[in-house]
Amino acid sequence: MESKKSKLFIILGGIFIANALLAELIGGKIFSLEKSLGLLPANIVLFGDQYSFNLTAGVLLWPVVFILTDIINEYFGKKGVRFLSYFAVGLISYAFLMIYLAIGLKPADFYINSQLASGIPNMDTAFAKVFGQGLWIIAGSIVAFLVGQIADVTVFQCIKKKTGEGKLWLRATGSTLVSQLIDSFIVLFIAFHLSGIMTLKMVIAIGIVNYIYKFLVAILLTPLLYVIHNWIDNFLGKDLAQNMIAEAKN
Repeated sequence: MESKKSKLFIILGGIFIANALLAELIGGKIFSLEKSLGLLPANIVLFGDQYSFNLTAGVLLWPVVFILTDIINEYFGKKGVRFLSYFAVGLISYAFLMIYLAIGLKPADFYINSQLASGIPNMDTAFAKVFGQGLWIIAGSIVAFLVGQIADVTVFQCIKKKTGEGKLWLRATGSTLVSQLIDSFIVLFIAFHLSGIMTLKMVIAIGIVNYIYKFLVAILLTPLLYVIHNWIDNFLGKDLAQNMIAEAKN
């Protein structure tokens, strides 16, 4: 039983951390959701200006992180989520430190012009621009991630206490919607408002647009919770799964 429990924590924790780290690394790219889907720009009017779904590539992976947060919360409780959240932040910080050290290394002469044929005049500059996110962005994303995780686990457990073992969709989706709301505005405020890139009005407007996307994705991914939940119950066996869920309340 303990072997299965440990294997499950390693599997869920590994996927959780991998997605969180990858989301940070690819987050520097901003893409158009409408163009990617072959749609016209949404042109949502907020505070007198038009906004479309121009999102960081990290949104492809953050929904997975928050789904796993709820699953880990269900079987391992607050302690499991907090441990993995702090561990993930430590690894993300370590990754960015190594990236900055790599950026500071002097490039080989041939490397600089190695991709001229592809239209890249300086590969060293390209490497630095792609991986070298600003400190405000790094700080904003890490703080938003931690606060969002704490909010998620707290709301999840509060709903569970009131509704009991049933209604997984309610506690999982509800906690994700609350945590994503907080996350959306914290990261923009720290990364772009405190750094002077965006006005507060822009932060609020873009935060609303981003949250609309996250809200819809959270709803659409709700069935996935039950797929993962059923797989875990089959993997652990009904008795062990129920015991872990009961222990996770404490």
